[in-house]
Amino acid sequence: MDADVPRIQGILTANPTVMGSLRRVLPARAVTKLIYVICIWTCLCFVVFKLSYSKGPVISLSAHVNRGLLQKTSGEILTTVAPEGAPTLGIPQKFLDLNPQIDSSPSLSEKEFLSSLADRSNLPLAYWTKSKNRPVGNKTCAPFPSLYELEFNNIYWQTLRTSNGTFYLYGAYYDDRWRAGGVPIVRILGMVDKIKPLATTCQLWFDGMKKAIFSPATYTYAWYSKWGNYKDDILQPFIISCKVPKKESGGKVPASVSLVERRCNKPTTNLRVTNNRPKNKDNFAVCVKGLDFLHEDLSVRLVEWIELLNILGATKVFLYELEIHPNISKVLHYYKKRGLVDLTPLTLPGNQPNIPGFRHFYLKSKLTHKRQNELIPYNDCLYRNLYSYKYVVLLDTDEIIMPVKHRTWEELMNEVVAAALKEKNYTRASYNVRNVYFLDDLQDGDELTHVAHEQGIPRYFHMLQHVYRSKNFTKPGAYVKCFHNTERVVSLHNHFPLNCLGTCTTFSINTSLAQLQHYRKDCVGSLKKSCKTDFRIHTIRDTIIWRYKDELVKRTANVLTKLGFFS
Repeated sequence: MDADVPRIQGILTANPTVMGSLRRVLPARAVTKLIYVICIWTCLCFVVFKLSYSKGPVISLSAHVNRGLLQKTSGEILTTVAPEGAPTLGIPQKFLDLNPQIDSSPSLSEKEFLSSLADRSNLPLAYWTKSKNRPVGNKTCAPFPSLYELEFNNIYWQTLRTSNGTFYLYGAYYDDRWRAGGVPIVRILGMVDKIKPLATTCQLWFDGMKKAIFSPATYTYAWYSKWGNYKDDILQPFIISCKVPKKESGGKVPASVSLVERRCNKPTTNLRVTNNRPKNKDNFAVCVKGLDFLHEDLSVRLVEWIELLNILGATKVFLYELEIHPNISKVLHYYKKRGLVDLTPLTLPGNQPNIPGFRHFYLKSKLTHKRQNELIPYNDCLYRNLYSYKYVVLLDTDEIIMPVKHRTWEELMNEVVAAALKEKNYTRASYNVRNVYFLDDLQDGDELTHVAHEQGIPRYFHMLQHVYRSKNFTKPGAYVKCFHNTERVVSLHNHFPLNCLGTCTTFSINTSLAQLQHYRKDCVGSLKKSCKTDFRIHTIRDTIIWRYKDELVKRTANVLTKLGFFS
């Protein structure tokens, strides 16, 4: 550094103008001191500069800014690696010793992934089995479609585009009920954007048969024109039926079915044919339309409802999921593990929205579209359980069919069926129960509001707390719910069967035997004008449900405790 001082002095003295100016302003000794200070400062800067490049980069804000600019302009990511032994800039040792836990499990192979879909997909098993007897079709007429040649829509639907209309197919089912005429039928559940779809053909695929068997399709319209939306370009619910030729099939059940416009077309659909055949047939299953409770937490009420259904005799509750609150999901998956609930995810077909929240408001604003879409889960539930249950019961989560004289549905139906046969000696397609409102707040004759705080019953029990109902039932045949006979019905609506094997006969269960207890905040929209005069003013106290109080409280509280609702 001392050697550099004379050099710097020389630089300054070499410029007579600078030196002359300094001498005029400052004394000679002060000028000399200033020169020395400048020399020392310059040497210090030089040393720092040398050290920074000999021992590693200097970390500074400007360095990060410059690196960011370089990355943006060059497109290359520049990284800085600290050399071994470099300082850690004060990072605590505990952070240096941490080892994050990440998922290092291997990815599923294509075969493993497809196998995982076996129990939750409408795809045929042929796509994940290596059987030599799997179908292959004919190269020139009806080739068997590969998995990636199928056209999917909104996850759970398959699409057929024709010269006059588009089909969205949800599921296929085997129906060999003797009332159908002794010829087995494959039923396809779907939505079509035409009131009168064009003629199509079913390609029936069998295990052990290389080529398809052809069958013309027929259509059952699962809607009434007077209900609205009866026009083209709006998706309409249909049950598409294809007879299975006994001679050609050899009495076998088809493994899958493709729907095509012309029999030799290469299909874009291939639905597994559902044919559930348990050893024993239970009495009652409950079917629930797509749940749409994204922000509404009905979890506690749902536990009370499911437990009461089970006490009454429902073996299983089949629910479909559009969007649900996390607490509802926790409850339903708990019951699914116990075998009391079957939960199936669901979407809307076609160009309808499926964004959570957006879909909710879409269905709320387009009520007729909503009702048409609901027919898909209702009828899927029916056909999945044709041979598993004697009756399917379509309920909302705020409804209970309550026996008045009997303790269980089985005891009730034993008396009802006997009474129906005594009246007319034939089996009915359905047995309907009249609706009565248990509204959140009701008024008696003294205009007093009934507040839900029944002594001795926990406040979180909605049904057990609400024991005042309207004196009047809704009109016979209006807003009823039914026990549907699985041997007779072909298509179901929320309130009654639409199509049956033979006539859709129904038997009205007397209100002295059963009532549909409907727990709502208010009457349904079409009854709001007459709600006060017909249902709110005249009320009675009805504690029939307390017959199950002790068991229901115990079972519900145990489940809520297990699921952590009280912690």
